[in-house]
Amino acid sequence: LRSLETSFSEYRQTNQFADAVSAIPGIIHQYMDQQMKEAVREAVQIQTDWLQDSLQRENDEFLRNIDENMKKVLKGLVKNQALVEAYEADKAILDTYGDSTILKRRREDDDQEGPFAGPNRGSK
Repeated sequence: LRSLETSFSEYRQTNQFADAVSAIPGIIHQYMDQQMKEAVREAVQIQTDWLQDSLQRENDEFLRNIDENMKKVLKGLVKNQALVEAYEADKAILDTYGDSTILKRRREDDDQEGPFAGPNRGSK
């Protein structure tokens, strides 16, 4: 009977060891699974952050280009409007004062050019 109890006790101890050893692959698998999930999650987060930053930079550049182009268009419109207003002012002056204004401008231009040098002036 003693020998049976000893054998049974040894069997239980051996069986517990075998159970512990057989549980190791499952524990390792569970640990590796958890580590892989965490590594994948971190890699995905890094890639997502990088893509968001990249897209934000592209969006900012796009908006800067639109802003610059809008400013150029507005400057062109302002210049065009100024030309139209100047033309309309000149037209109104001409309509109001007629030929006298044109003649006066021609005289002013002639005065600025200086006296006319004839064909024989300065030659002997």
